[in-house]
Amino acid sequence: MQALSNVRPGESCTIKWMFGLQEVLDFLHSRHVEEGRTVHVIQQCRDSVIIGVDGVRLALGNEIAERIKV
Repeated sequence: MQALSNVRPGESCTIKWMFGLQEVLDFLHSRHVEEGRTVHVIQQCRDSVIIGVDGVRLALGNEIAERIKV
């Protein structure tokens, strides 16, 4: 298991578990980023990760991506 921030661009992975502030988790769940879902890593930036899930693209800061294990 590794952090989402360590997944290379172009790879897809399934979210195993997530932790963090409840407000952040609620926001991610409303965008279908939740346990059991497959996400596609589109791009790694210096301090963020751009992911795609169900036709939605999100930019996550590395501090958030570190708390999502795949």
